[in-house]
Amino acid sequence: MKILYIAPDITDSGGISRVISLKTNYFVCSFNYKVVILSVNDCTSNRFYDFHSDIKWFNIKKTKNLFFFRNYIRLIKEIISKEKPDVIVICDAVLWLFIPWFLQTKIPIIFETHFSVSFEKVKNRSLYTKLRSGLVHFFKQKTINKFSCFVSVTDEGSKEWNAKNKIVIPNPVSFKVAEKANLVNKRAMAVCMIPHIKGLDRLLLIWSRITQTHPDWQLDIYGQLAADSEYQEMANKLNISNNINFLSPVKDIQHSYNQSSVFLMTSRTEAFGMVLIEAMASGVPCIAYDCPSGPRVIIDDEVNGFLIEDGNSDLFVQKLELLIEDENLRFQMGKAAQESIKKYEIEGIMKKWDKLFLDLI
Repeated sequence: MKILYIAPDITDSGGISRVISLKTNYFVCSFNYKVVILSVNDCTSNRFYDFHSDIKWFNIKKTKNLFFFRNYIRLIKEIISKEKPDVIVICDAVLWLFIPWFLQTKIPIIFETHFSVSFEKVKNRSLYTKLRSGLVHFFKQKTINKFSCFVSVTDEGSKEWNAKNKIVIPNPVSFKVAEKANLVNKRAMAVCMIPHIKGLDRLLLIWSRITQTHPDWQLDIYGQLAADSEYQEMANKLNISNNINFLSPVKDIQHSYNQSSVFLMTSRTEAFGMVLIEAMASGVPCIAYDCPSGPRVIIDDEVNGFLIEDGNSDLFVQKLELLIEDENLRFQMGKAAQESIKKYEIEGIMKKWDKLFLDLI
């Protein structure tokens, strides 16, 4: 079987890049599929994540040139004609909502999204952007039903769309656990690739309160932040710079989880929360705001972590202090966390993808 993935820029360290690398590598290595990827990016190498050498690549550079879309559609058609894929997967691709209107083919086309509708609501705050977002959403809803199948990562995300043929397939855990965290280090961890959406400002305010009672604890924040970012300035003003480490993304993220005793998520919206299942796979208890819509699917409150009313910083601080001060509770929740994410192991998730492809063709 041959799969054509049409994707956005997947050269970075973001979640979509990570998921596509995981799945396409698995298709090649475990199912012996042939995989072709069309990515919209500025380079053809220097990808953050590793992709199997048998994967065939096509790249197009996104520009503001009026002819970009025409060239983009033309390239897609040329790839289909040349490669003859059995299934096409459009994974949050650039201008995805236009592609099925201009692409006439009998090949099954799957739309796979890693975004929640709430993402646009959080991002767009002015009246103009809200109106524009509403019109775009209306058009997206019309477009969804032109795909052979719509795949979302949670039930709640699936319910956001009135799709005729839809299925829920969660993201898989990205690694096999060699050893789990010992939960004795005085370190907490967070991952913030899109600072405002991930609620980095909310996290810094919470941590400023924690350092007052636990000044010996450190917070490691992984993300792509400029040295002079507003969030580093915010940390300086809150006098917590000595208790925070702003770190670049790393491939061996499991090692980072294993050095942590608590994982923190203060996102304003999450379609899923892949970092949560990664932390839990390493046996790290998590605390997350109950934002729409991912964390509530993963965290069973007070069993394998704490799910906090969205925006309730007082409760977040209270539960974080509880985990900091109660080592036995950390061990208990960490064990429950690791047990609870077995359903996200990659073998089971990829069987669902294999079945979907076979059903469609």
